[in-house]
Amino acid sequence: MMKSNSTSTFTSTRAALVCGIAVLAMPASVSAQQQWADTSAETTADTTLTVTGMLPDEISNLPEGPEIDGFISARSDNRIQVTTEDGAKTVVFVSPETEIKARGGFLGLARTSLEDEQLYNGVPVTVRTVQWEDGLIAQRISMKDSDLKTAAMIQRGTEQGFAEQTAATEALRGRVADIDNYNVKGTTNVYFDTGEYKLSGQAQAELCSAAAQADQMDNALLLVVGYTDSTGSYEINQELSEKRAERVVNYLQQQCGWKPYRMLTPTGMAQADPVADNSTDYGKQQNRRVAVNILVSKAVDGMGG
Repeated sequence: MMKSNSTSTFTSTRAALVCGIAVLAMPASVSAQQQWADTSAETTADTTLTVTGMLPDEISNLPEGPEIDGFISARSDNRIQVTTEDGAKTVVFVSPETEIKARGGFLGLARTSLEDEQLYNGVPVTVRTVQWEDGLIAQRISMKDSDLKTAAMIQRGTEQGFAEQTAATEALRGRVADIDNYNVKGTTNVYFDTGEYKLSGQAQAELCSAAAQADQMDNALLLVVGYTDSTGSYEINQELSEKRAERVVNYLQQQCGWKPYRMLTPTGMAQADPVADNSTDYGKQQNRRVAVNILVSKAVDGMGG
């Protein structure tokens, strides 16, 4: 059996303003479900994970590693990144010895063997690992057949128009490439106190209402964009707008049940695109917001049912 080369580099830039379809290429900010703890400074440095070596031919004799429950948030060659509910990210190697199973059927007992090509981004998985000198190797990857089918449907949908998006430079129209290919079905704004990213009770209710509204639409995706008023420096506002967007994404996924693979990559816009005059208190209040946009690709809009 040939050994797999495991040399790789995972890079994520926290401050990058990139919007893409999360199911295809969820960068660290998408999948990011971490709770931000400090609003005083912005971290712009790249986080890079480099792994070198050759995967072993035999993994059954390696010591047992942790079992990881989460969803696949990135994939590159023979590695997957799994993000757990609390936002922790773990890179796991997939070897030729890795067993990949989908669970379904009566009482969930039927199992189907899968190929590693079916490890789609966004699929919830349980990964049983073994410990290796250069990292964790997946011994078994399990998923629900229904989740696999949903992710596969979204993956196939990209051929009709859910193409992976790259960011331009200005405003919402520039944040998602070919935004004109989407129909905006609705927008919900939630508001924040000065310098804060904590959600009010009203904001929480409005977010779950927006998620429920979107869930009634076939092929709907959510795009979350955070903003600030003009108070403070650009650096602090950029970080704060990202924290607000991330907090909304966390709540939508963890409390409102919105699936990660139906989320476009969130972004922070600092004080750009004000909806009101920043020279007044009322205007600043309106600008301290996160916009949750419900989008449906024009290529598939109206094709449900």
